[in-house]
Amino acid sequence: MFSDMAGKVAVITGASQGIGRGIAVRFGQERMKVVVNYNSSEEMALETVQEVQAAGGEAIAVKGNVGQEEDVITLMKATIEAFGRLDVLVNNAGIQTTTPSHELTLDDWHKVMDVNLTGAFVGCREAIKYMLAHDIKGSILNISSVHQKIPKPYHVHYASSKGGLRLLTETLALEYAPHGIRVNTIAPGAIVTAMNEHILSDPRQNQDVLSLIPMNQIGEPKHIASAAAWLASEEAGYVTGVTLFVDGGMTLYPVYLKG
Repeated sequence: MFSDMAGKVAVITGASQGIGRGIAVRFGQERMKVVVNYNSSEEMALETVQEVQAAGGEAIAVKGNVGQEEDVITLMKATIEAFGRLDVLVNNAGIQTTTPSHELTLDDWHKVMDVNLTGAFVGCREAIKYMLAHDIKGSILNISSVHQKIPKPYHVHYASSKGGLRLLTETLALEYAPHGIRVNTIAPGAIVTAMNEHILSDPRQNQDVLSLIPMNQIGEPKHIASAAAWLASEEAGYVTGVTLFVDGGMTLYPVYLKG
């Protein structure tokens, strides 16, 4: 636990399930006030709210598609209206589809980019604007993927969005470091989430994934949440512009373990 986190206000996009929910609950354990953003399932978002409250924090749910600029602006306004300030933004919302690159339509390209990269930019812009205006030395976390580093065939739009997220993070970190605003990236590997359920529930595909992970285990949302809590805390107060890979060693070229 981090003593400086209690009472701080965090917005987490895509927090109705998976990694977003895991981060929200961990922030609840830190006694934070959490805005749970969701796009489709209010029921699942309210479950996250209840889990945050049960963990010791405060929470509200706010609907919004981060791929739409106005929804992101409304999300930030709702946060200030509910809790009076903003200290931490976690850009977690993300989508992907599977398509051979030569068959990918521009519409499908834009759908992924709008949520994964443009939505994150708008969130960063609005959060930084507020933090500068109120002299808040805040923290922004962009949830990326190992595929900001590892190419992902059939997912060129997804991999491109995550690669862009890395440089978005580094550029903003450099630009706003003089103001005490820290911007970092967490890059998860294979995590037990709904997005990966179709792979992890199939024994053969599950084993294929495990073969890519030196630690020989699939990660859980709590692993990402622990990294997020540290990066958002003053324990990481001298850390900005980094990507923290939480991947069981997936980015360490596991093929070389075979000798």
